[in-house]
Amino acid sequence: MAALFHARRVAFSLVQTNCHSSHYRRQFSTQIRNYANQTRLATKRMAEQKGQTLKETLSKPADGTAHVVGRSLVAGAAAAGIGALCYYGLGLSNEVGTFERAAMWPDYVRTRVRSTYQYFAMGIATTSAVAYGLSRNKMLVAKYMPKSWVGIIASTCVVLASGVVTMAVPYSEGIGLKQLTWLGHSSVIGAFLTPMCFMGGPLLIKAAWYTAGVVGGLSCIAACAPSDKFLYMGGPLAMGLGVVLISSLGGLFFPVTTALGSGLYAISTYGGVVLFSGFMLRSKLIVAKAESHPIASPQPFDPINAFKYILILLLKLWFHLHFYFAELWASTWIPSTSSFELH
Repeated sequence: MAALFHARRVAFSLVQTNCHSSHYRRQFSTQIRNYANQTRLATKRMAEQKGQTLKETLSKPADGTAHVVGRSLVAGAAAAGIGALCYYGLGLSNEVGTFERAAMWPDYVRTRVRSTYQYFAMGIATTSAVAYGLSRNKMLVAKYMPKSWVGIIASTCVVLASGVVTMAVPYSEGIGLKQLTWLGHSSVIGAFLTPMCFMGGPLLIKAAWYTAGVVGGLSCIAACAPSDKFLYMGGPLAMGLGVVLISSLGGLFFPVTTALGSGLYAISTYGGVVLFSGFMLRSKLIVAKAESHPIASPQPFDPINAFKYILILLLKLWFHLHFYFAELWASTWIPSTSSFELH
């Protein structure tokens, strides 16, 4: 009997131990599952919170920081231009500049450079006259001005096509097909820029004067600098052009009242001013082509093709300066708000 009683106690204790072990195992498994679920939910919550933070950062109202940085960039570029003018103008580079080399040019190089800038002046005069003349006829402008993206793209293609045709026509002295296509291309550009005349006359004139001043100052730098000093800036300028182009396209999808849209607008406007000012330094290509084109070549020197891209760069610089002054005017007349946020 004692042995049987002891065996029952042992069996009961084993059953009780197994029951407690099963309970502890179930409790431990439940705690592990709860901990795993909490970890997974916490990770998901952190990811959602991070996504919301990034979205809120990009879509929060603009505070004007991008425009302050952009104006500082323009001021720094202007200071660098003044420093370069003093450096090369005072002869501190210890290299022969273009101005000194011009004294040794043969007559045919002088003729090439002079004819190039004559056609350049003729193109600017034609573009300005056509734009001003068409702007006086508001009914005609309202009828034929593009009213959709398709019309804008089509008119841009017309401008590009006329430029390609102009460059493809061979050059000849006197008044010929090349000169007529150049006048036609300048007229098409003037018609394309006609809507700009309705964006504020004083601002347009101010932007034009500043464009003339920028081009004049950069031309002085190019004249004092060595002949090949700025001819190797094509790569960095091309990359900057890509950034400005992407920023301009991004501005079509993001409103300027947000931080992202305001930053893209600042890159497009202020970065465009600095970028196309840098492009104007490559006007030394005109002199380089006039000096390097062989006099005995079967194809004569083409002064129109030599400066063709300079006119486009000049107009782009004027365009960005206009928007630069428009933004400054808006921030001056609305001092209690940010540049693009009205309360």
